[in-house]
Amino acid sequence: MKAHLYIQNDRTVYEPVVCGNISWQTQRRGQPGKCTFTLLPDKILQIEEGNAVRLDVNGIPVFFGFIFERNWNSDGQVKVTAYDQLRYLKNKETYNYTDLTAAELIQMIADDFQLKTGELEDTGQRFSRKEKDKTLFDIILNNMDLAMIHSGKLYTFYDDVGKLTLKSMENMKLDIMIDETTAQDYDYKVSIDSNTFNLIKLYYDNSDTKQRECYITKNTENINKWGVLKKDESIEKGVDGQKVAETYLTLYNRPSRSLTIKDAFGDIRARAGCLIPVYLDTLDTSCKNYLVIESVTHKIDEGIHTMDLTLRGAKIVG
Repeated sequence: MKAHLYIQNDRTVYEPVVCGNISWQTQRRGQPGKCTFTLLPDKILQIEEGNAVRLDVNGIPVFFGFIFERNWNSDGQVKVTAYDQLRYLKNKETYNYTDLTAAELIQMIADDFQLKTGELEDTGQRFSRKEKDKTLFDIILNNMDLAMIHSGKLYTFYDDVGKLTLKSMENMKLDIMIDETTAQDYDYKVSIDSNTFNLIKLYYDNSDTKQRECYITKNTENINKWGVLKKDESIEKGVDGQKVAETYLTLYNRPSRSLTIKDAFGDIRARAGCLIPVYLDTLDTSCKNYLVIESVTHKIDEGIHTMDLTLRGAKIVG
């Protein structure tokens, strides 16, 4: 495992000596990719905020971003934090758009904010929305969520080495097997404490009639078993409230399952949003299914590559 880190300041490209490990972290929703590392400054190395950073692993670029933060300690070492392009989607803006797919919306925002795009898969679903003073992340994810509700497909939005990318999870399956051998240090959790609902109530405040329109669906069997776990949410004009409520019930009327793995053997292909097969027998339950990578942190130190994974169940409806 060979990792090379490059930093460009103006026309000068440095390959600095890294002290300790290089960490590359991705999360599935609403957070940029993050690369952190520690350097021992010298008189030659001249870097500053905004400088481009690229990480290559075994000759393959895996991260491209920009320095956002530097921290110095008493030993004179400097810890550097770089984020990919998704960091700029934390900016807030107001958009009123008409009849756009998620891919078209991403391209429009990228053009407005001078961001680069790569492969943007067509979700096939078009929406019109008024988004006021929201983060660009939220604006894009709202469109993607609606596409998921209508199509039953899950999509991953990420930065692929400097290019905003949108892919369906079906096209992001990995052949990395997680079992008792590869997940020796793991924590597998089944819970109804969060993201589990057996009663869905959606509502729309109709400004014309001055009435609140409600759409309700529930699962009586699980209400009797768990008690009432209610999801209460407003919807916008023109949304098929009953269809959305029924879709939510299909998605959330079940225990959530999560698997946390520490220091697994690293595979640089693993990134948040990928699907990974898990075959794991615990004392109470058995998991033999694909789970989605919710977050992953790669740690590369002197040729040793490990990763920490958080995996969750991915219910796809259709």
